[in-house]
Amino acid sequence: MRSPEAPREPAEGHSPHEHERHDHPHAETDTHGDDSTPRAGLLGYLRTLLDHHQHPRMLDASLASHREGIRALWLSLLALAVTAVVQLAIALQSGSVGLLADTIHNFADALTAVPLWLAFVVGGRPANRRYTYGYGRAEDVAGLTIVLVILASALIVLGETAQKLAHPAPIHQIGTVMAAALVGFLGNEAVALLRIRTGRRIGSAALEADGAHARVDGLTSLGVLVGALAVALGAPIADPIVGLLISVAILFVTKDATVAMWHRLMDAVDPALVEQAEAIARSTPGVVGVHELRARWLGHRLHASLHVTVDEDLSVTDAHAIAEEVRHRLFHAFPSLEDISIHPDPCGHSGVDHHATTAHHQTR
Repeated sequence: MRSPEAPREPAEGHSPHEHERHDHPHAETDTHGDDSTPRAGLLGYLRTLLDHHQHPRMLDASLASHREGIRALWLSLLALAVTAVVQLAIALQSGSVGLLADTIHNFADALTAVPLWLAFVVGGRPANRRYTYGYGRAEDVAGLTIVLVILASALIVLGETAQKLAHPAPIHQIGTVMAAALVGFLGNEAVALLRIRTGRRIGSAALEADGAHARVDGLTSLGVLVGALAVALGAPIADPIVGLLISVAILFVTKDATVAMWHRLMDAVDPALVEQAEAIARSTPGVVGVHELRARWLGHRLHASLHVTVDEDLSVTDAHAIAEEVRHRLFHAFPSLEDISIHPDPCGHSGVDHHATTAHHQTR
């Protein structure tokens, strides 16, 4: 068997495990999503909320992403609180029951930042003897809670729509109500953009789900605006019809958010991520073959394992160096990758089955 190429030596001044501890601002590719569509470039990204250049080697990627997620939560909480206060003042002045309901809804939605904040705080705790993978799954639990809140929102809107259809009520001070609805829409859309883009950048499905929830709430406020405009034009039935359409939209968002959280809880990853990681490992000098790549998200951090086939005549040191080079390249390619275990397998050109001892334990 032809001797494999010598593995690339680690850069001078770097320990073999240095990339487990530091961020990778020079990384060119990353895949955060759980679905089959790459997230990169979609709608662009917000400017980084934390300036990594001020502390280039003091914050690792996990700590920075936790802080960025918490920063996004508090900014969105502030924005929703201000929006709800403005709406409340106008709702009390106009006497609009619909606007008052939307205002109360916005206050409640602002509080959804609390479970996510707790999840980020808990998720930042280090691994221990009991939780050997850490607490990153707390984000996914929070995301499931938010999905239930979205579903509850849909049911509430359906109930209000049915009541308005059965007992139509006039709207007073329509111009003021329309202004308040516009404020609600703009506030919720700003929060949705902040949470969704930050969630995609740091790989947090829970933060994305909460952003989708804020976007639905913005559509609810926009529905109040459209309904008030239609009432002003002499079509009072438009208000409950708009409410019914909003309910359908919320149910669709609930479905999408539920699928996303199901993928995350079932350890699903984007197949393109697997293919890209395999290609990177396969192109590493000294690697003869690649198999059994497994990856899963824990919160917004990625964990993976991989088997690489190397020449069985290599020393343990040389085989380890090849495995470390594979890890090195994968850390650069995927900034969300927190850890990956590489198992070197001997190629077996001598005819010896190096896995015969454990073959009967492999049920699948």
